[in-house]
Amino acid sequence: MRYLTLLLLITLLTSCYNQERKCENFRTGTFEFEAMVGTEILKTTFVRNDSIEIDYFRGKADTSSIRWINDCEYILKKLNPRSMADEKSIHMKILTTDKDTYTFEFNIVGQNNKERGTARRVN
Repeated sequence: MRYLTLLLLITLLTSCYNQERKCENFRTGTFEFEAMVGTEILKTTFVRNDSIEIDYFRGKADTSSIRWINDCEYILKKLNPRSMADEKSIHMKILTTDKDTYTFEFNIVGQNNKERGTARRVN
């Protein structure tokens, strides 16, 4: 009986735990995102203000507009798309935040396949 009470108490305490989400701390700034592509780790640096995000990847810059849905979600749309794929908007959602990092998920608007990543503030 004691074991069952302890198990119930632990379940109740852990099910009420919410991870921190202070998204407003990450609306602007310079960030880095690393992703494993094949066997190579690729790094993207991006600078974001309230309405524009500039991505730097492999020596090239790409600018997107930002439309905030709420404090933790926004839509990215490339300003100068080079292909049909570039014309599609991307939905970004900040899931959790920490001191200098945030975990996010993203997908092309209208599609269900979501991917996750972690960005780190560099300034």
